[in-house]
Amino acid sequence: MNMEERIRRINELYHKSQREGLTDAEKEEQAKLRREYVESVRGNLRAQLDNISIQHEDGTVEKLRDRRRAENLQEAKEKLRRQVLRCREALDEQERKLASVALSERILGHQWFYLSDTVLGFAGYGSEIDTDEILRECIRQGKRLYLPKVEGEEMRFYRVYDLEKLCAGYKGIREPAGDTEQYVYAPAQTGRTLMLMPGVAFDPRKGRMGYGRGFYDRFLQDKEDLRLRTIGIGFACQMVEEVPCGERDVRPYQVICI
Repeated sequence: MNMEERIRRINELYHKSQREGLTDAEKEEQAKLRREYVESVRGNLRAQLDNISIQHEDGTVEKLRDRRRAENLQEAKEKLRRQVLRCREALDEQERKLASVALSERILGHQWFYLSDTVLGFAGYGSEIDTDEILRECIRQGKRLYLPKVEGEEMRFYRVYDLEKLCAGYKGIREPAGDTEQYVYAPAQTGRTLMLMPGVAFDPRKGRMGYGRGFYDRFLQDKEDLRLRTIGIGFACQMVEEVPCGERDVRPYQVICI
């Protein structure tokens, strides 16, 4: 039944109800047709709204449909982020130590680490898994170790020679001072580079969700060769069934959660 036929039938039933009343079957039919009519109208309105475009002050144009999808994705991420962080923060000290030791063994015995001369790492913060032993081993072996420093809306990596010289930076995270050699991406050299990525949640399809600012996604967006040498690391409780990912979310090439 098309819309025109549905409206005609709704009107017929309405007039009959006013004249003589409806049978139980007709009342059910009337209620069903009204529900279908309302849903159809809503669908048409949603379609019209989706095609409306908004021009921002910087000249960019955005469809309401795209904004709504982005908002739904963000809501799903925030819900999952809260759940996983609660689980991670609930781990006791013994669980943390055992997982950190096991992770160090996995990474230090990984072929990518063995073959690398450059490591882009991170200093574990808060309830994150402890990476200090991995970072110290990089320095002991003479590998070029770079750690991230947040500068405005960007994240840059600077050479680190001594973990004791790291200082509290963005949100209190230990960072290099930014007065040493900066990492420069060179596609031809990424075969000997390893990057370790933190995150809040990971999934079996290498989906990754960070803390919401997109620093790693932006940093890796134009570094395709480096993305092939990335490992997302964390605790076992950070591995979930599925991470809600958008088009701009970068997936690590491997994930190791212990």
